[in-house]
Amino acid sequence: MTIAQGSIVIFGGRSEIGLEVARRLAPGRTVILAARRAGELDGPRQAVLAAGASAVHTVEFDADDLDIHERVLEQITAAHGPIDVAVLAFGILGDQSRAETDAAHAIAVVHTDYVAQVALLTRLATRLRAQGAGRIVVFSSVAGVRVRRANYVYGSAKAGLDGFASGLADALHGSGVSLLLVRPGFVIGRMTEGMSPAPLSSTADQVADATVRALGRGRGEVWVPGLLRPVFFGMRLLPRAIWRRLPR
Repeated sequence: MTIAQGSIVIFGGRSEIGLEVARRLAPGRTVILAARRAGELDGPRQAVLAAGASAVHTVEFDADDLDIHERVLEQITAAHGPIDVAVLAFGILGDQSRAETDAAHAIAVVHTDYVAQVALLTRLATRLRAQGAGRIVVFSSVAGVRVRRANYVYGSAKAGLDGFASGLADALHGSGVSLLLVRPGFVIGRMTEGMSPAPLSSTADQVADATVRALGRGRGEVWVPGLLRPVFFGMRLLPRAIWRRLPR
């Protein structure tokens, strides 16, 4: 169910994928970009306006500061009305080599990519249930489908997020609120700059296209590209001795 005048909120307003999703959903809609240093979001704001949004607003939001989540949600709904689509587009890749010996860095990756997501999802789900409608988009990763030695800190956070979001989607069934879980493979962009692309890589544009198509069809999950689904079905069967030697 879509709220006729509901806003589109991108949590992680600088995210390449989040902004591409916003541009595709923008025509005639109010879009809110929530991110740290919100006063520096004029470029993204203008890009979403150029895509046809009726209005684009920015809100200060630090995903790692769990205590502000509820206040930010209240600020958004008080100023712009009910939320139709909430996109959780924040996250960090981290440095796997550093995280293997630096516990603080490992915790920082898991905090942003799992704990902060769980906190915001729980608060969003409560608010949208009260509305009786709304849609949530969560970006998991194939890195969490079967965690690899090469990026197990990031992969474990995504595995936790994937499980939490899958369970939340089931809990929301029948409430009028839906959750779309997106599982991209390697995404070529700022986050992976300097890394060699993995097989079946995609771009932010391709992930956004698949996400918006899946939203329009009312789907509960989407793999990007779609071929990754059968590939990872097979990869789950690989012996561990082979699996541990696979690259990122």
